[in-house]
Amino acid sequence: MIDVRKTEEMIFEWFHYFHTHPEVSWQEHNTTEKLATILDDLNIRYTRFDDVTGLIAEIGEGKEVIAVRADIDALWQEVDGVMQANHSCGHDANISMVLGALLELKDKKLKKRIRFIFQPAEESGGGALAMIERDVLKDVSHLFGVHLRPVEELPLGKVSPAIFHGAAAFLSGTITGIDAHGARPHQGNNAIDVAVAIQQMLKNLYIDPFEVYSAKMTKIVADGGSINIIPGNASFSIDVRAQKNEVLEQIQAYVNEGLKQISQLFAIDVNWQWLDVTPGAEVSKEAAKVAETSIIEALGMEHLAPAVATPGSDDFHFYTIKQPQLKATMIGVGANLAPGLHHPHMTFDHSGLLDGAKVLTATLKNAATS
Repeated sequence: MIDVRKTEEMIFEWFHYFHTHPEVSWQEHNTTEKLATILDDLNIRYTRFDDVTGLIAEIGEGKEVIAVRADIDALWQEVDGVMQANHSCGHDANISMVLGALLELKDKKLKKRIRFIFQPAEESGGGALAMIERDVLKDVSHLFGVHLRPVEELPLGKVSPAIFHGAAAFLSGTITGIDAHGARPHQGNNAIDVAVAIQQMLKNLYIDPFEVYSAKMTKIVADGGSINIIPGNASFSIDVRAQKNEVLEQIQAYVNEGLKQISQLFAIDVNWQWLDVTPGAEVSKEAAKVAETSIIEALGMEHLAPAVATPGSDDFHFYTIKQPQLKATMIGVGANLAPGLHHPHMTFDHSGLLDGAKVLTATLKNAATS
């Protein structure tokens, strides 16, 4: 059995383990096994899945469920010249803070059940949907998330009751024409001309200037194999973001129509697909109020920060899109995180883990005893 010492020591120990054992989306086998071992040692009931990584744990009794999500995957990125799994998005911290709240609450008397969702594959965008398909939201009325924030959003000691992530969509496309000799461009279809037209089409996008949005090409690959060959084929990618889901849908419709018209204009095949769409935040005022009250209770009024608005995205918000009656918010934790999320050498002040765990403990307790 595990030696249950001070919660702080356990949080740091868990963080060290998960930080040094990162695993990418859908490959979090060791991470899931470690979570199961921790829960066994703490005598917490849990459920694993036959076909995907991750698990859910529960404490308390009653029909109504209060839930909290921790994402458990790492990024695959180059670190000092080596491609490797790396927890540069702070999911190792999210796991540790949620486990800290579980440890503090496991022996408390609760009027409702608390479900701890340890979700795989946030970075690939499909983890939340996989959990929803496996019925993890059954009987859930409130859902809370937690995430460390970059220092420019929240410094150490500040905690926000809500994060307003933006919506994001990613497109991959191909241009299929005919190569031509550099001296005879009229005999082919120049894919570079088409790619330039796509770029110009994006630059001509106009939405209400009071809205926050962007649309840009992030990849163009066109190579005829020689300097004197005009390439007929190319591949491209487009990254679209907006603060509101309805604005993202408006931009997607514009891009779809624009690509269709460009294909007709150049008499060339342009094919595309939207590979991933991550919705923007739909924050519940009621859930955010519970988190706000709990931040003040756990840390003091001076630690409360306003809601954070960020252009980044998170698949946490699929939970509210798929179950609109769900009351949800994600808590932002300041820890002097720098240089930034997804930077290969991201670091933060580990004392922020304790702030996050204390706030989560108070938030879940207050939601489960009201």
